[in-house]
Amino acid sequence: MKLLIAIIKPFKLDEVRDALSALGVQGMTVSEVQGFGRQKGHTEIYRGAEYTTNMVPKIKIETVVDDALAARAIETIEQTAKTGTIGDGKIFVIDVAQAVRIRTGETDETAL
Repeated sequence: MKLLIAIIKPFKLDEVRDALSALGVQGMTVSEVQGFGRQKGHTEIYRGAEYTTNMVPKIKIETVVDDALAARAIETIEQTAKTGTIGDGKIFVIDVAQAVRIRTGETDETAL
């Protein structure tokens, strides 16, 4: 199993969620986060005053998928989240040793 962590632009969330659901991904956790990479922040105007912030709002999607589905899920996230501009985000892939569904006690792939 693989834990996929994708950091994407907020307006791409619905598109990515729908594409992953169509692929067969059964669940995900979504968080509103802030951060920066090469983008180095942005300039905003608030009440007529311009200011620069080094933290950019992003969405973090976390989902655990079976090894057989991981490559297709990564490709799907990459294709649907891509705008071609700086700040499109990143995908991190981490091995998962075990998963347990608390309600039933199912483990590993059956728990997904």
